[in-house]
Amino acid sequence: MFANLLIVAALTASVAAHATFQDLWINGVDQGSSCVRLPLSNSPVTSVSTSDIACNVNPTPSKGICDIMPGDEVTVEMHQQPNDRSCANEAIGGDHYGPINIYMAKVEDAISAVGSSAGWFKVAEMGLPSSSPDYWATEVLNDNCGHFTFKVPADIAPGNYLIRAEVIALHVASSVGGAQFYMSCFQVNVGGAGSASPSTVSFPGAYSAQDPGILINIYQQLNSYTIPGPAPFATASPAVAKTPYPTTATWNTALQPSTVPTAVPTPGSKGIGKA
Repeated sequence: MFANLLIVAALTASVAAHATFQDLWINGVDQGSSCVRLPLSNSPVTSVSTSDIACNVNPTPSKGICDIMPGDEVTVEMHQQPNDRSCANEAIGGDHYGPINIYMAKVEDAISAVGSSAGWFKVAEMGLPSSSPDYWATEVLNDNCGHFTFKVPADIAPGNYLIRAEVIALHVASSVGGAQFYMSCFQVNVGGAGSASPSTVSFPGAYSAQDPGILINIYQQLNSYTIPGPAPFATASPAVAKTPYPTTATWNTALQPSTVPTAVPTPGSKGIGKA
């Protein structure tokens, strides 16, 4: 009965708590929305078997490509409403608990590439960083004003890539089709002289609606969690801690901007920090 009440409450809260990844940072330098294919709305994708699972539903095309290098620290930024960068609001609210996944796909042309035709490899993930009490990656995201930072693999080959940032909200995931997927694709060019070509998966195809990290009742004590998708390339997934997860922000929220750059910054622009 109690679990049912929690699910009803989650459904009610979810109406106003949807979100999108809207902005990108490179080594602490704000790229804003200059190279993101912005989703048309903050509503989730709920089917893992349609092409929408790659880069969202008919996202707005972008002509921008952001330059990154192997080893760079890249930050994706999520908020509930378009152009809202306020740290006073949760990045994704309404008890939308779940993991964060970051994928990359090498493509011929980042501007015209079709996400559902690309080969994707995972470069970062966070699921349940602590089980004492249960604490989800989305809560860490909210602690950090919607920012999640990952490192570009040090040896990947140069060229155009798409970056796919994803949150999977599990608050109503105890039935098939209940999990909510929030993703955006960013257009980047990787420099350097690397040669690695990681094995890839496809979207759709990488997930099943019955995967244990997608079809799950989170309204119970969870001592472990299976993050959907392949293992990250050249990095390890964070272990589940048996101690409370620190809630202090690692992102410099005091310097969070209020405006959104729409043009790719000039080389040498000053950064502010990381998460």
